[in-house]
Amino acid sequence: MQADRLLCAWQNDPDIDAWLVPVNPRPPDPLHAAMRVKYARTLATELTYIPQLVRELRRADVAHVFSASYSSFLLAPLPAILSARLLGKPVVLNYRSGEAPDHLQRSAVARRAIASVERNVVPSRFLVDVFAGFGIEASIIPNIVDVERFTYRDRDPIRPRLLSTRNFEGLYNIACTLRAFRIIQDRWPEAQLTLVGGGPEESRLRTLARELQLKQVTFTGRVNPAEIAGSYAEHDIYVQTPNIDNMPTSVIEAYASGLPVVSTEAGGMSAILTHGVDGLLVPLDDHVALAMRVLELLDEPVRARQLARTAYQRAQLCTWPVVRQQWLEIYRSAGLSPEASAATQAERTRAV
Repeated sequence: MQADRLLCAWQNDPDIDAWLVPVNPRPPDPLHAAMRVKYARTLATELTYIPQLVRELRRADVAHVFSASYSSFLLAPLPAILSARLLGKPVVLNYRSGEAPDHLQRSAVARRAIASVERNVVPSRFLVDVFAGFGIEASIIPNIVDVERFTYRDRDPIRPRLLSTRNFEGLYNIACTLRAFRIIQDRWPEAQLTLVGGGPEESRLRTLARELQLKQVTFTGRVNPAEIAGSYAEHDIYVQTPNIDNMPTSVIEAYASGLPVVSTEAGGMSAILTHGVDGLLVPLDDHVALAMRVLELLDEPVRARQLARTAYQRAQLCTWPVVRQQWLEIYRSAGLSPEASAATQAERTRAV
């Protein structure tokens, strides 16, 4: 999503010509030997993207490499880094995974590769600190949020209409949200919870909602990013309970929409949400604390609106005019030769 937003933002820009080389290799399923054979064949086919990558890199000035962690790092960012190295192209590695502490601790290959690039860019102070722990320097450029797609409004009155937009995967711990909602609904029987997303945990989460005898819980499925603003507009409080996270765009979208945010303090959350200033934080997997914070907002609507107003100002730091200049400075400082730097004065910088 962030790659798509960045590409769209660079369209018709006088300084940058950016294009995408899509990479989506799938790792083998470690549980089934028969499936390993199938995926090995599929993977061999999908790795044919490397010749295409090399062709595209030949005409680029800078390689902007998006990166996650674990096997994904080995299958996509690492080949891109090595290909760029082969061609003498500077690399800007845009690492985005909240699983970085464990990934870098486990993988010497990842540590060496990340340390070798010209510039490392991450979306939060959390990852800057993680990288620093391994002796790697990184710069912060926040996720892009088109705040104009979202309509800010004060919630007056603030109603017990809760929204979560995290996918149903174990690291996002939606079960904690459901358990907190049980406590909230005991105090506010008319309370509503909307879960936007999908994933492997959906069946288990639906079963848990029934076991907790929750009412007015809506599983909407995934919503197209172009339409997600309507979900925020229809609710009054944003909640999330991840165990691992970095800089979720969903929180910035909630800021832009005027929803006060209550979140667990996972990963980089404390870097984008200051407790008591632009939202509220609770310990990991503590559904009781989450419920109490939501109830505080419902009992203190003036405070809830003040948190939302401050958060809205923070969202402005993620707008394209601000982020654009930061990316320009990164690209131009990535180690271009004097000849290439001079050429970009007459010709647009190319980033792939």
